[in-house]
Amino acid sequence: MLERYIKYVTVFFLSLIVQSVLAQQPAADTTKSGGKKLFIKQAKKLNFLKIDSLHDYQSLVGDVIVQQEKTIFYADSAIINTYDNSLEAFGNVHINDADSVQTYAQYLKYLGKEKKAFLKKKVKLTDGKGVLTTDELEYDVTMKIGTYLKGGKLVTKKSVLTSKQGYYYGDTRDVFFKQKVVLIDPEYRIYTDTMQYNMNTEIVTFTSPTTIYDSSKRIIKTRDGYFDRKNKKGFLYKRSLIDDSTYTLTAEDMAFDDSTKLSEFRGNVVYRGKDTAQGFDLIANNVKTDRKKDVLLATEKPILLIKQGKDSIFISSDTLYSARLSDLMKTREVPLARDTVPGAPHPAKAKSDSSDKYFEAYYHVRIFSDSLQAKGDSLFYSLQDSVFRLFKSPIVWAQENQITGDTIYLYVKNKKPERLYVFENAMAINRVDSTIYYNQLKGTTLNALFDDGKIYYMRAKGNAENVYYGQDEEKKFVSVSKSSSDMINILFEDSKPQRVTFISGFNGKSYPMRQVNHDELRIRGFKWFDDIRPKSKYDILSN
Repeated sequence: MLERYIKYVTVFFLSLIVQSVLAQQPAADTTKSGGKKLFIKQAKKLNFLKIDSLHDYQSLVGDVIVQQEKTIFYADSAIINTYDNSLEAFGNVHINDADSVQTYAQYLKYLGKEKKAFLKKKVKLTDGKGVLTTDELEYDVTMKIGTYLKGGKLVTKKSVLTSKQGYYYGDTRDVFFKQKVVLIDPEYRIYTDTMQYNMNTEIVTFTSPTTIYDSSKRIIKTRDGYFDRKNKKGFLYKRSLIDDSTYTLTAEDMAFDDSTKLSEFRGNVVYRGKDTAQGFDLIANNVKTDRKKDVLLATEKPILLIKQGKDSIFISSDTLYSARLSDLMKTREVPLARDTVPGAPHPAKAKSDSSDKYFEAYYHVRIFSDSLQAKGDSLFYSLQDSVFRLFKSPIVWAQENQITGDTIYLYVKNKKPERLYVFENAMAINRVDSTIYYNQLKGTTLNALFDDGKIYYMRAKGNAENVYYGQDEEKKFVSVSKSSSDMINILFEDSKPQRVTFISGFNGKSYPMRQVNHDELRIRGFKWFDDIRPKSKYDILSN
């Protein structure tokens, strides 16, 4: 009985000693090692072990709490080396860094002098904005920098980001991810090798080749830029690429707002359509788009390329605008250019598809294809009726034929000229075999029909006038005639006038070639504009 009492008193006495020691906050002697002391705030058991002057230990067991300045360490057990002011903790380790960053693990090695923590096994770091998990983490308490080199995962709201390496900066809330970086979000997936993410601003910064897949099935490739997840705004540089289901687009700089669907692209912008039936490409130095309304505005030397095998149509202007034809019809009337079948729906009311699109080009419009060239002040083109409407003193060239008027409608079929209609002050001029002589046809209106890109029929109506140079079988000039009629029809062969027919009110005269002043025979308003005719697709870039 006495033995049991002595044992009880001894345990009680030792307990009082431990509590007294803890109350006095025993700490490592840091006068040699430097750094603030590691204070023991709590432990169920405390043991002391001094091996030599370099190895002086305190062993803590049970609900351990150790503090260094504003950083508090929790663990199931721990060992403190009082000589070098270091801590080794085991089981349910928790570091509370001034209530700003919380770190958890199953093992901790902490250097009090350098204020560096090395954590292993089920490591978790959180700052309230996201949770970072890894197997091994190095954390600098002073700099608030966490580093993992063997794979980690960051979870923020609905996003999950994984990488081989990661560097967390607590002061700025920046995380740098490297090697096999993958960000999975309900709205997009990002694959890259290097990425920076700020957990406060939710801005993702790309500094290496990156591929982004978004919920609208767009694929974005870049190597320099950033994306503001909170405001859904992105800025990409160094010739990035967007691959949509209907087009691809590259540019030196890109800016887009996914909340409004507005975008702007600058510097050598190349837009390539994927629709082979109604496809088109676009080149410009500045392009603005509205994906919600399917609107495109191109400026700074835009060039539109309507693809059609070997004879594509190139169009240039100061400004190019494109949108849905069905939306245009809600605000203004668009006159039909082609005859429609009775009872058929208006093109603008037809089912929306890839052809529900129109283009407007204005100021200094130029058109080039192998079979036809044109120039005008402004242009309207609809994919539904395939008609180019040229306004304000337009000019159309087809082989050796030049056609002018106030307004010209150019009908295209299979991307080749099918028909041409001129409103008011219509005039067609045909240079005869590269000579100084010109066949001429003028009327209030003019219709021309094409076959395989070549004119084969022309009709002038309303005060029609004609100058025609006759040739024999050896193509020697025989005579020249000047005539007028209510209507004049001309048949062509190989784009050259071969037969002229006058309908109603004929009046005319024929002259020997050497007995007439050919300049005086020219119809009023005659002008040959060959010097401004685009000779190649490169000419449409010149003013």
